[in-house]
Amino acid sequence: MNVIETSKLTKYYGEARGIIDVDLVVEEGELYGFIGPNGAGKSTTIRILLSLIYPTSGSAKIFGKDVVEYGAEIKQDIGYLPSEVFYYENMKVKDLLNYSASFYKKDCSKRILELVEIMDLDTSKRIEDLSYGNKKKVGIVQGLLHEPKLIILDEPTGGLDPLIQQKFFNLLKEENKKGVTILLSSHVLSEVQRLCNRVAIIKEGRIVNVEKMSDLASSNYSRFRLETKNPIDKSIFVLDGVSGLKIENNSVSFMYKGDINTVIKIIASIDLLNLWVEEPDLEDIFLHYYE
Repeated sequence: MNVIETSKLTKYYGEARGIIDVDLVVEEGELYGFIGPNGAGKSTTIRILLSLIYPTSGSAKIFGKDVVEYGAEIKQDIGYLPSEVFYYENMKVKDLLNYSASFYKKDCSKRILELVEIMDLDTSKRIEDLSYGNKKKVGIVQGLLHEPKLIILDEPTGGLDPLIQQKFFNLLKEENKKGVTILLSSHVLSEVQRLCNRVAIIKEGRIVNVEKMSDLASSNYSRFRLETKNPIDKSIFVLDGVSGLKIENNSVSFMYKGDINTVIKIIASIDLLNLWVEEPDLEDIFLHYYE
């Protein structure tokens, strides 16, 4: 079953581009990454899925139901954490969480206590007295207190210290083991690499690639770094398969995809001090798509 399914989803703000022809399929039980820099269209896509804004054209379904027609019904089973959290400043945390729980047709009190303990959150404080990181903790508890079937996270870790980030990641993994589907939108590539099974890369409002994380990590790209005895002319590395070429003084780095023998023959003609050949990480591959 596809929990999220969009078809040619498009949004314009007047003449300004939001997203164009976004086709996204997230299967039940997936931990799915959605990556791109700020302004690429991640938040626009998510806001349409949550029926906070409406598409210009195309369609989006969650749990097989159109997000515009059945938005209110669908939200009963969605947990959402936005990149920025804003609350009633004068409310105490415990009152805010109980107020949030009142929107769902279930008793959330036990789950609230569990999440508050995991997040190490003081519920007796007023919202206005909380740091940005503690407000983000409130958002996490609020998004998960009703045990949703789908969790949508938009740049979720801003403001969280490393220890709380780790607790949060462990919490997401536990929810995913229960069969909960998770869509994680982020420009922090290490988060996506640690958590997700598949990833979609969005560029200037369009999906440019969808890959299993294992396939992306095991692609036949290699990252080369060289230290040379003498400065070299960059023209010797102008060949098919080379991308991201950088030459600073006697240091050379680039990504390469193709017949390894071709690039090794070129390197063999250079007077080297050192050579490293490494598997690229997600950031290297991501930057390749954005060249």
